[in-house]
Amino acid sequence: MSKKKKISTARFLNAKITSTISITLVLVLLGLTILILFMGNGLSSFVKENMSFSVMLDNDITDTQIQRLRKNLDTQPFVKSSRFISKAEAKEQLIKDLGEDPEELLGYNPAQDAIEIYLHSEYANNDSIAVISQTIKQQSNVRDLLYQQEAIDLINDNLSKVTMILLILAAVLLFISFTLIRNTIRLSIYSKRFIINTMKLVGANGGFIRKPFIQNNILTGIIAGILANGVIFLILLYFNREYTEMQSIISVTDLLIIFGIVVLLGILISTVATYFAVNRYLKMRTENLYYV
Repeated sequence: MSKKKKISTARFLNAKITSTISITLVLVLLGLTILILFMGNGLSSFVKENMSFSVMLDNDITDTQIQRLRKNLDTQPFVKSSRFISKAEAKEQLIKDLGEDPEELLGYNPAQDAIEIYLHSEYANNDSIAVISQTIKQQSNVRDLLYQQEAIDLINDNLSKVTMILLILAAVLLFISFTLIRNTIRLSIYSKRFIINTMKLVGANGGFIRKPFIQNNILTGIIAGILANGVIFLILLYFNREYTEMQSIISVTDLLIIFGIVVLLGILISTVATYFAVNRYLKMRTENLYYV
């Protein structure tokens, strides 16, 4: 191989590596934004499913009736899980909260037997809770259903605002990502503008000229997407070690979907950017190629 050819090959490889790294960094940023969106959805479900509702029971309820009622509640489609809280256990919690024994002051234990239930996230909204409240109160041996309506309203409102902000951020970053990748690809095609012009002059049509450039950059997009996924996975691995709760917020299925989206975005953005970059030089007159 001649020295000139070696230099040409080295320049091509350097340009390819630079282009791949540039696209990878942009996809990492985009991928992290998508990850945060998925985590926002997971966090919403996590918060809603960890809100408890206390089903207060009659004072004269028997153990058999408690078991029957709890079994009946567990069969309801809106209940994720439940646990029984006895008067003694509730009294211990009151002592921790108040710092003294309320039974010594009142002469009796003011606590009641209760069943604490946790809802599936899709039922933790105002309309569903209103129906659920009526359904539970109709059960025998149920005195009341206690839950913090203001806290539920606040959580739902804040989660909606956060989701909207993240969607806007994702749209902005998608636009920025496309612009950055387009400029990167345009620079990589710039050195081949005279080759494109020569092919056009000998009668090659636009599709024939674009094809090798698009195929080449599709491969670059796939490689950049895989590299970006590797970086995102390492970032997740670090945060999972520091914050173990994240494992319950983002599932393996969600993670695979995110990785797939990142690779697809790498292919899609690279393809579209290449199409427009090649078209730019296809439309140029020969004498104008010297001034771009």
